[in-house]
Amino acid sequence: QVQLVESGGGLVQAGGSLRLSCAASGSIFSINVVGWYRQAPGKQRDFVANIRNGGTTNYADSVKGRFTISRDNAKNSVYLQMNSMKPEDTAVYYCYAVTNTGTLWGQGTQVTVSS
Repeated sequence: QVQLVESGGGLVQAGGSLRLSCAASGSIFSINVVGWYRQAPGKQRDFVANIRNGGTTNYADSVKGRFTISRDNAKNSVYLQMNSMKPEDTAVYYCYAVTNTGTLWGQGTQVTVSS
């Protein structure tokens, strides 16, 4: 069973940067895709970015050019570098992994961008 633990959230001013990390443990060989969703208060959980085993990345239009997803297989980790942040980026960010047996989620980390 894969377990995901996020870190790196916090408070940042508009225009600033944050880097989120997601560490995977367990049966990591079964992971096909890893990525991030986010959920703002009172809103649905929205896709942010993901990266496949082959390295292909996908981004939501709202973060293209500002966020970069990457992975370090040696550390079983995936990262989300967030630059030029906006107040509308404020949300709880969730790491997720698509495995051979289903989709797993981390516990979430709060990101708040002040104007």
